Amino acid sequence: MSLKKVILKPTLVLFAIILSAYNSSDVKNINVADSVINWVGYKVTGQHEGTINLLNGSLDFKENMLVGGKFAMDMTTINTTDLQGNSKKKLDGHLKADDFFGVNKHKTATLVFTSISKTKSGYKVTGDMTIKGTTNEVSFDLAVTDNSASTSLKIDRTKYGIKYGSASFFDGIKDKAIYDEFDLNVKLKF
Repeated sequence: MSLKKVILKPTLVLFAIILSAYNSSDVKNINVADSVINWVGYKVTGQHEGTINLLNGSLDFKENMLVGGKFAMDMTTINTTDLQGNSKKKLDGHLKADDFFGVNKHKTATLVFTSISKTKSGYKVTGDMTIKGTTNEVSFDLAVTDNSASTSLKIDRTKYGIKYGSASFFDGIKDKAIYDEFDLNVKLKF
């Protein structure tokens, strides 16, 4: 073996190790059992709230900086927490029906981060949210600690074809109107 091969081979291996360490990212899988997604929907006469279970998710870090993320929510788990009995059963069923989230055909909703910028208090995230097979861009602030992340964001349901009870599309519904936007308050553990 020539001296050139003896020197070149270890140098290339060392370079590959350094390059892979520099480019490596740390994927933090979300602990779905300890994470919470709360929703709040508003109507002229009040509001309702509940939960949606996270199916899976991860945040990607590079050199301790957030660089990516993706999540799937199990839409079949939509649960109203401010009602009981028949009222709860009726609203849960309606939210799962085709005129709302259509969970028989669309069992999951997803969010994939497309751009992230560092802010003083965390990150500004833009991502593609897919609900009922329709994808729209959403933006929100995300706070991240050593083993958790949290955010609150507003989603305009009409952009995903969910127009039931929307005064933007139906005249004369007055006090039966349901506002177009709903809140998602998310607390993630990893």
